Amino acid sequence: MRYIADWHIHSKYSRACSRELVLPTIALWCARKGIQIVATGDWTHPEWFAHIKEHLEEVRQGIFRLKNTASLLRPGGTLRPDREVEFMLVQEVSQMYKKGDRARRVHHLIFSPSLETCERVINELNRLGFNLKADGRPILGIDSEELYMRLKELDEKIIVVPAHAWTPWYAMFGSKSGFDSIEECFGSMASYIYAIETGLSSDPAMNRQLSLLDQVVCLSNSDAHSPRNLGREANVFDFESPPTYDEFVRVLREKDTSRFQYTIEFYPQEGKYHFDGCAACGFSCDPEESKRLGNRCAHCKRPLTLGVEHRVRALADRDQPQSEGKIPFRSIVPLAEIIAEVKGVSSTTSKKVETEYVRLTNELADEFTILLDLPLEALRESAGDPLLAEAIARMRRGELSIRPGYDGIYGTVRILRDEESSRAKQPALL
Repeated sequence: MRYIADWHIHSKYSRACSRELVLPTIALWCARKGIQIVATGDWTHPEWFAHIKEHLEEVRQGIFRLKNTASLLRPGGTLRPDREVEFMLVQEVSQMYKKGDRARRVHHLIFSPSLETCERVINELNRLGFNLKADGRPILGIDSEELYMRLKELDEKIIVVPAHAWTPWYAMFGSKSGFDSIEECFGSMASYIYAIETGLSSDPAMNRQLSLLDQVVCLSNSDAHSPRNLGREANVFDFESPPTYDEFVRVLREKDTSRFQYTIEFYPQEGKYHFDGCAACGFSCDPEESKRLGNRCAHCKRPLTLGVEHRVRALADRDQPQSEGKIPFRSIVPLAEIIAEVKGVSSTTSKKVETEYVRLTNELADEFTILLDLPLEALRESAGDPLLAEAIARMRRGELSIRPGYDGIYGTVRILRDEESSRAKQPALL
């Protein structure tokens, strides 16, 4: 039985996140996306933790469901997934501290096996004087090694996963304040790092250029700040019976490729930190050009924000990625982006795109099934627009062009040819 998991999301209590991020709405969007397992996010925040306890009940060890699933629609509103959406207690924390005479800023995911363990962690963080009310992603002034040691003392089942490991500003390998190895970041606790999250601006192939990552698996999650962004990256598992928290951790620890089938990836060039660049000047370039420029903007001469591609190349010790024994991956373009291009509109949140997205996920299948699994012939017959079916077919073949993202600006994807794009923008004849 297939389980698609997205283990990195936020709530409405995280800074710069949608007010729509409440558990019933998250479950509804997961059903549309085809996600079976999703993080709660933000359980250290007191109001969000109260919301979790109000709305969720444990159905298996470390796995929770909504107490009331009426929010998943039908009758009238359609939808209703084959299986209920389930939650796990996973949240991101932001750590800022000094180590090795440098200021460090890193983000990590904490996986908790139970509500009781969450409460013990919350009590410990309060005892240490951290402000948990200010943000769903709290800022902790504590070393990564020390934090992990304290968490393991509270419950040995807790695991920590470095979040979006390559992001320049807040990540374990980030060019601005990160480390050069897992051991440098976590010290004596490095052996308990079973996985890293690759982030939107890198993919597993890039990470496999580093032998220092051979002992961990690559996870991919959405880091969703709004319901619409759920599942833009995810992890696909296959289990004979419904999995528990312990079983998921075992799969990561043992790198069990019989259970961990593949990851679903954003094209890394579309990520907003893939290339080097200067957003203020609208300037971007690849790492070789950055070196020629002394890592400074060609216009304002200020230091460039060095992107993920630059940082991966700096730490890589292989010319080609190693794939043997590694978790496979499949790359996608989110369905809303494809619909927007086909309809010739610039915004994925436009009414035209949203209406078509809801229609397709109501009448056809969930988003992941449409993007990855639905036979193309069935898609052509049911999509209503042959250009949409053709765009999805090209995406599956990797026939697209991307202008890489840089310095906080997302890359732009094009699947259609110029003449097709022009036709899509023409108004329909009455």
